[in-house]
Amino acid sequence: MCELLAMSANVPTDIVFSFTGLAERGGVTGPHVDGWGITFYEGKGNRTFKDACPSSQSHIAQLIKSYPIKSEIVISHIRQANRGCVSLVNTHPFSRELWGRYWTYAHNGQLTDYHSRFIVSRFQPVGDTDSELAFCWILESVVNKFGEHEPDNLDDVFDYISQLADEIRQLGVFNMLLSNGIDLMTYCTNNLCHITRRAPFGKATLIDTDVVIDFSQETTPNDVVTVIATRPLTNNENWVVLQPGEWKLFRKGELILR
Repeated sequence: MCELLAMSANVPTDIVFSFTGLAERGGVTGPHVDGWGITFYEGKGNRTFKDACPSSQSHIAQLIKSYPIKSEIVISHIRQANRGCVSLVNTHPFSRELWGRYWTYAHNGQLTDYHSRFIVSRFQPVGDTDSELAFCWILESVVNKFGEHEPDNLDDVFDYISQLADEIRQLGVFNMLLSNGIDLMTYCTNNLCHITRRAPFGKATLIDTDVVIDFSQETTPNDVVTVIATRPLTNNENWVVLQPGEWKLFRKGELILR
């Protein structure tokens, strides 16, 4: 299956360290060779980089590993294809406009018997993956329930999305990342974990490649950064493992809803 990576921070932060570890799993320490992508939010805008070749070999991935793009929310994905051909159009993350914001989504897992369940009209998939169709169905369902204008309380929206995710989980494995540029939602079926780094910061060592960072040299005492991944990326930190059916919502690095 695929692997996920995301970040929520209270200050613009680069994800070079974590992405360097994830990229190795795209062909070196892992079998996820069917493409990769990453989305950085900058206010209401975002910038997305995708490539249909393995992240460990991609020149675009090399740029991400060497150029510190700073963002408060990042979503990334490396793909091991099971639904849909290997192509740019089937590469995560996927984005759609809803309520005047870009919503970005990535999925790890495989679904079955889903075409008859995911009936969509306003939000149409561009590729042919189960992941993108599920994303379109989620947004379609949200609009059907809450209407064409953003509600005052988005907590209710994310709670409803968690119920939709519970339904999708009945069709197979559904580990999900979702963001509207303000909040970052995680939903777990079987493999998802996170770590929140705050002062006092220390050193961290990547599992997949020989890279060590001293966060105390890269941060201020007020920084809060949460990183979400399919599997822990470091071997000297305590990652929190999510349980099946568990979901969490982060804002500016802090857990605000679960």
